[in-house]
Amino acid sequence: MRRRDSQIRFRQDPAAPAGRKGAAAGRRLSFGETAIDSLNVLITGATGLIGGALRERLESRRHRVFALDRSDAGAAFRYSAERREIRLDPAIELDAVVNLAGANISASRWSEDYKRLIMDSRVKLTRALAAVLAASAHKPRVFLSATAIGFYGDTGAETADESSPRGADFLAEVAGAWEAACEPALAAGIRTVNMRFGVVLSRDGGVLKEMSLPFKLGGGGKLGDGSQYMSWIALSDVISLIELCLRDETISGPINFVSGRPATNAEFTRALGKVLRRPAFSPFLRAWLIRLLFGEMGEALLLGSNRVVSRRYEEIGFTPAYSDLTEALIAELR
Repeated sequence: MRRRDSQIRFRQDPAAPAGRKGAAAGRRLSFGETAIDSLNVLITGATGLIGGALRERLESRRHRVFALDRSDAGAAFRYSAERREIRLDPAIELDAVVNLAGANISASRWSEDYKRLIMDSRVKLTRALAAVLAASAHKPRVFLSATAIGFYGDTGAETADESSPRGADFLAEVAGAWEAACEPALAAGIRTVNMRFGVVLSRDGGVLKEMSLPFKLGGGGKLGDGSQYMSWIALSDVISLIELCLRDETISGPINFVSGRPATNAEFTRALGKVLRRPAFSPFLRAWLIRLLFGEMGEALLLGSNRVVSRRYEEIGFTPAYSDLTEALIAELR
């Protein structure tokens, strides 16, 4: 199925010269938007779900994309976790940096060692990256750094937006420290955006791929009582919103990357079963079994509720292509 394009409504700048006509009038962009304007963009986590899709999109627009390498000592951009050191190639002037690196939070039960890995893989790299960008002779125009809607903690049935306070659980602690690690870049005057990602829907990986497997094997269903909220967003909308944040110099601070229409787990699994033409059992896994099998990780990721919207989309002129869950699932899975 052909994917839709997100809608971007550019704001008018009151200071724009009179007489400028067309959609481009008054737009304040940090750099060019046409395919021939070649930008130098560094991506950390470039092989991940979002990083890979972003790299493909930017390269299709003829931008030069570089990945932060952890293994090749001769790489132009390299990160040494042991020394907490990032090396940038001084011959390449970066226009933008997109930081997406971090250990998979669902790859293992959360032992104390694994929780430390989750935290350190995000915070230490981000802090080192922000510091080296701040000290660079040629600073990038924009620094986009990943974080997550876990910032708000378990919201239950309450709705959180960018103005809501930080939660108090482990994922909220991680998200708060992750965002704070960007401070050196912010203090150096680099425009900084904190991308608070919701559940990203893609057939190629992440939650959707994991949740689809039981259905494809015969049938899945809701987790626990299914009342917990999932704030989702299509991968294509993530990439479009990142592009907007890259080029509009008026955008900074935290933005929730969500569709704006959270679904309960029961609603989500029912829609997924319908799209895959498979039965949705009720419940597929009971809460006590999830806690037994997955411990704290299961409690947070499978039973925790994140009812989150974005209050900034109208301000920045962004409308997701997919706000209807069933349509988003069809676009990804059929």
